Amino acid sequence: MDKINIGLIGLGTIGAGVVKIFQKNQALFKERLGVDLCLKRIVDIDLERKRDLDLSNINLSDDISEILNDEEINIIIELIGGYELARTYVLTALRKGKHVVTANKALLSKHWDEIIETAKESNVGVYFEASVCGGIPLILSITKGLSGNQILSINGILNGTCNYILSKMSSEKRKFKKVLIDAQKKGYAEADPSLDINGKDSAHKLAIISSLSFGQNISVEEIYVEGITEITLEDCMYAQEEFGCTIKLLAIGRIVDNKIDLRVHPTLIPKKHLLSKVEGAYNAVYVRGDNVGDLLFYGMGAGELPTASAVISDVAAIASKIKDSNTNFRSFLGQREKKKELLPTDELELKYYIRFSTVDHPGVLAKIAGILGDNNISIASVVQKEPLEENVAFVVMLTHKALEKNIRKALVEINKLKIIKAKSVLIRVEEME
Repeated sequence: MDKINIGLIGLGTIGAGVVKIFQKNQALFKERLGVDLCLKRIVDIDLERKRDLDLSNINLSDDISEILNDEEINIIIELIGGYELARTYVLTALRKGKHVVTANKALLSKHWDEIIETAKESNVGVYFEASVCGGIPLILSITKGLSGNQILSINGILNGTCNYILSKMSSEKRKFKKVLIDAQKKGYAEADPSLDINGKDSAHKLAIISSLSFGQNISVEEIYVEGITEITLEDCMYAQEEFGCTIKLLAIGRIVDNKIDLRVHPTLIPKKHLLSKVEGAYNAVYVRGDNVGDLLFYGMGAGELPTASAVISDVAAIASKIKDSNTNFRSFLGQREKKKELLPTDELELKYYIRFSTVDHPGVLAKIAGILGDNNISIASVVQKEPLEENVAFVVMLTHKALEKNIRKALVEINKLKIIKAKSVLIRVEEME
């Protein structure tokens, strides 16, 4: 085969980046792959939008059937995002014998089994490097580079928006809302940033890499999720100055006693750990394999060209295999292992950072400590700050390891006390050993 035809669904930011890379590196692809990659058709709902692209040699349409029914198209790139329309297009393409490249983390995290099984039945490839961490080659590394390992744990900063906000809060001592507005102005946060700051975006990505790492389908609904909206400037400062830690929105997947622990939430990590050094809109994933040990993947997690680069790498991978007419694409989609149980959040045993807003009266600390002690929670460190306003003070504690169910029970009791002026803030601590 001398030429491989490609159809692109969605000409937004990432789609435009894909077109630019195709046009810029056409000769390079031919040299490396020994085959021409031809971007034959593009479908987008907005044909009037002005784009800084030369589309004179590409068929641009708003009719999806022109791509799905074009028998000459070998690979379809799906970049529209969302659930149902994307699901329909992807499944239709696979059933028609077309390979699919997608950056749609939401789609994969919700319909993983259906999409993977359909691809296997049709003996075509479905590739999704761009769905997690933009230009970082994480998917390829997990599925191929680390195939000789059992993945034991994943600790990832998977959302650049949240990392930018938390980094700026810590380094510039600015409040959450002001940094969020700044992130929106710079293009690091959407006009509606809820999917990022509520942790859902990170959970979508964790579902994908956990499914690959732990050999079973992980649904996003099975992941415990907290966002960063309750984190204050004071929490960032206390973590940094009192406990030698940094707060990051961490996506965690790990094997614990043959169960899988899956969660996304703000986390205190030691300042000496490499993940604490990840600043701004960058992503990083710390992976531990049973043979290779610890690895760190770091880079831009979003953006037009980094993400488009990951899309193109998948296209190139498929193209190189299409040349071998005997390639069995089923073997590239992974095998399911015996399903492991998920670890309930209540069974977590961690250290915890807790900030109490209290009245500024004697005996406050004793009442709080008493309830914690009654629930088998031992205090490792405590800091009591001067009142921020009249008759309100902060009591900040770091506990020794305790069961999460005991922590939750104690906080319910403490929050009912008349000495408590606002809901207590709980942040988990990962020692990152």
